[in-house]
Amino acid sequence: MQKKLPLFLIFFISLLCLSQTPKSSFSYEDIFDLEYVSDPQIAPNSDWVVYRRMGFDIMDDKVVGNLWMIKSDGMQHQKLTSREVSESSPQWSPQGDRLAFVSGTDEGSEIYMFWIGTGKIAKISQLPFSPSSLTWSPNGEQLAFSMNVSKSAPVLAKMPAKPKGAKWADAPRITDRLYHEADGRGYIDPGFSHIFVIPAEGGSARQITSGDFNHSGSLTWAVNGGKIYFSANRNENWEYEFRNSEIYSVDVNTNEIATLTERSGPDSNPLVSPSGKYIAYVGYEDKVQAYQVDKLQLMNVDGSGKREVSTNLDRDISLVAWDVKSGGLYFSYDDKGNSKIAHISLEGKVTTLADDMGGTSIGRPYAGGSFSVSDNGSIAFTQSTPSYPAELAILGVKEKSPNKITSINKDLLDFRTLGAVEEVWYKSTFDQRDIQGWVVYPPNYDATKKYPFMVENHGGPILNYGDRFSAEMQLYASAGYIVFYPNPRGSTSYGEEFGNLLYHNYPGEDYNDVMDGVDFCIAKGIAHEDQLFVTGGSAGGIMSAWMIGKNNRFESAVVAKPVMNWISKTLVADNYFGYANSRLPGQPWENFETYWKFSPLSLVGNITTPTMVMVGMDDLRTPPSEAKQLYHALKLRKIETVLVEIPGAGHGIANRPSNLITKIAHTLAWFDKYKSKKDE
Repeated sequence: MQKKLPLFLIFFISLLCLSQTPKSSFSYEDIFDLEYVSDPQIAPNSDWVVYRRMGFDIMDDKVVGNLWMIKSDGMQHQKLTSREVSESSPQWSPQGDRLAFVSGTDEGSEIYMFWIGTGKIAKISQLPFSPSSLTWSPNGEQLAFSMNVSKSAPVLAKMPAKPKGAKWADAPRITDRLYHEADGRGYIDPGFSHIFVIPAEGGSARQITSGDFNHSGSLTWAVNGGKIYFSANRNENWEYEFRNSEIYSVDVNTNEIATLTERSGPDSNPLVSPSGKYIAYVGYEDKVQAYQVDKLQLMNVDGSGKREVSTNLDRDISLVAWDVKSGGLYFSYDDKGNSKIAHISLEGKVTTLADDMGGTSIGRPYAGGSFSVSDNGSIAFTQSTPSYPAELAILGVKEKSPNKITSINKDLLDFRTLGAVEEVWYKSTFDQRDIQGWVVYPPNYDATKKYPFMVENHGGPILNYGDRFSAEMQLYASAGYIVFYPNPRGSTSYGEEFGNLLYHNYPGEDYNDVMDGVDFCIAKGIAHEDQLFVTGGSAGGIMSAWMIGKNNRFESAVVAKPVMNWISKTLVADNYFGYANSRLPGQPWENFETYWKFSPLSLVGNITTPTMVMVGMDDLRTPPSEAKQLYHALKLRKIETVLVEIPGAGHGIANRPSNLITKIAHTLAWFDKYKSKKDE
């Protein structure tokens, strides 16, 4: 009879084999194996955290998410329910004994309840549309939420009755609204969002707001449960004052609505203090410019005593949460491409508590992520570095550094060699400003070898890249490219003045900032003049087209979902009403020369760079007609070009995993074609 090896020897051999398993580079198929943490909600007593575990369905080609729960010490990690349907928006009851959440059914999304003590769940609503902004009343007896209430479209003509069985054309789609379509959503059915309340035990939902206005965004209850505070724009000219919003209250019993703020600009995200004395909110007085910093504001619950709290912090305030003593608030902000969590006193003193929040933007290294706070001040948040997407981290009230308590990508990333990411700083030759960027090196980088160098321009343009995980950057690096992604002027996380440098000047000297980064990397010895490539999407597509119109230094370019002509884009895109004056002065017909001056199409006669043009066929933000203007112009000029149109894709081309792969694979194929020509 064969002898069995001792258990300790089997364990040792297993560890030895595991340590010797060769690591491979990150690949296209790995995208479907990635997971990430989203929307972590810590219990009031800090014992448990519930979060949405996100992944990719390879068969249905979509992002999916279910709720999981885990002890704050990392133990007892488990799925919340046994249901295999979409689950989202978890909200702990004030007592911590129940969890309300939204989940999909065959009829649509509904509100569900989970009882912590018994583990039982029940559907407590029957709604005609999906609920959002789920919020508990202080006594735990009711839930508030927002939901769409439909309206009829305008009817202009009465059609004759069609004969029985006749197959006539569909009725026309008629709208008289300023905002009637949205990228990724398509046509917006007529209707308005309103606030509802429903018993936490289940029952009928009762609408408490009225009027043809949208009542969306976060909701917060008065401590006695008598009122709900919200943001909206209930002004008569609300459609055209689209940047404006105010803070209102609505009486839960009488439905009476009162206005608490009255200024031009966005005031949003109200939050009542635990003491019931204050309302914190975020906003600014609108100066009508390209970028303004969201400031933390404070007022008494009756609307008096308004003041700005975060005056001395030149960064956007977001995700605000009161501390339990009402002595200050927790919040997040971006600084130099890194998302942070901090506490601010009512006198404005800021204490940064944690770095590296993010990791929910899987494709590219944009900001994102969220946090929540327990009654004792423990913080649960999504943590990310260039090495991994969002994991769940806990910062205990007496701890100086957070503890990452999940490793949901360990099964994949422990067996992959990722490209190392290096932060770089350099000077703008235009005005000597400090500009930040990052360089991603190919896995197993060898400094003695020469690599092709790719510039990847971010979108927005008023957004930021940072030191966060990015599947796209890692795939480019795995293909043998050094990738450079900068934050030129106009990027957020460097203050209002830096972000607003694009006011009536875009594209402008942000072009110089990017090219200065290229020259910096050449001087550093990692980029080479004869192996330069450039790409970017949306605002990054604008910059890429602008760059090849300004110089011929790049071997080839991929211009994705660009704006080529500000005149045509402004009046065709879903957000057509939002550009005049804040981006460029006046409307296109009032300032034709300036709109054309900043249009990349004005430079198309200079382009000699072989260029792939890429766009989603359902893009409503930078419509396919924009991309076709570049492609058709290059074809007429007999410049090497190809048009890639992705079926079913909106502006977020990479929203479906297979489309993310399509985008990267075609970009690399185009670059490799001209890289190989250099090798011949």
